[in-house]
Amino acid sequence: MTSQRQFTTALIDPGRPVPQGLVSPRGTPDAKRFAVYRNNVHVSLVEAVAARFPVTRQLVGEEFFTGMARVYVGENKPQSPVMLHYGDSFPDFVAGFPPASTVPYLADVARLEAAWSDAYNAADHATLQVAELGAVPPQLLAEVILQLAPPTRFLRSRFPVGTIWSAHQARPVVIPAVKGGECVLLTRPAADVRVTVIPSADLAFLEFVQQGKSLSEAAEAVLTSFPDFDPGAALVGLAGLGAFAVSQAGASK
Repeated sequence: MTSQRQFTTALIDPGRPVPQGLVSPRGTPDAKRFAVYRNNVHVSLVEAVAARFPVTRQLVGEEFFTGMARVYVGENKPQSPVMLHYGDSFPDFVAGFPPASTVPYLADVARLEAAWSDAYNAADHATLQVAELGAVPPQLLAEVILQLAPPTRFLRSRFPVGTIWSAHQARPVVIPAVKGGECVLLTRPAADVRVTVIPSADLAFLEFVQQGKSLSEAAEAVLTSFPDFDPGAALVGLAGLGAFAVSQAGASK
C-alpha cells in the first residue's frame, strides 16, 4: 500500500518514481496517468502564484510570468497544506531570477503584493482611534508603548512601488512620472486593505514602535536621522490609517 505521504511526495517531485500500488488495469505502473496528476498539481501551484501577484504578472505579461512561476514552483513546493502563505519566497526568487533583471522594481512590487495578501489574511483586531490617543493625559503619552495592529505591514523601496501598484488598480493603467523610492504602509482598519505611501521618517517611527520602544524613545530615535520629524503629526496620521492595535493604548514601560 502507498501511504498518503508517499503519494503526495511523489506527486510534487517529478524525480520520484510512480508510487507502488498505483497501477493500470493491466497491473503495471501507470506513469503517463500519474504524470497528468503531477502536471495538474504544478499548474494549480502556478495559478496560485499568479493569483497572489497580479500586478507583478501585469508588469511582465502573462507568458513571461507563467514561465517564471513555473521555474519557481519547480524549485519551491508548498510546506503546508494551508496555501495562504505559498509564494512568500517568490519576491526573493524574482530578485534572483536573471531574466527579470530588466525590470529592476519587479521584486519590490512582488514584496508589496505579498505584504498585501498577508495584511488581508491577518487576524481581525480593533484599531486604535485618534480620539483614544487624545484621551491619554499628556504627561503619560510619552511613555505609552503601542502595538501594531495584526494586519499592519510596511516596506521601503528605492523604487516608487506604491505608485506603481496603485496605478494598476484602475483601468486603463496610467503610471504617473514618479522617480525615486517610496515607503509604503499597508493597513486594514476595516474590511479592505489600504496601501498608503508615507514619509521615510514615519516608517522609521513604525519600526521603532514595532521594536517595543515607547513613543518618546521612538520619536527620539527617529529625530537623530530626521531632524524635521514631527512625532505628533506622525502619530495622529498613522493612527488614522489604522496602524496601531487598540489593546495596547495606555500601556507603559
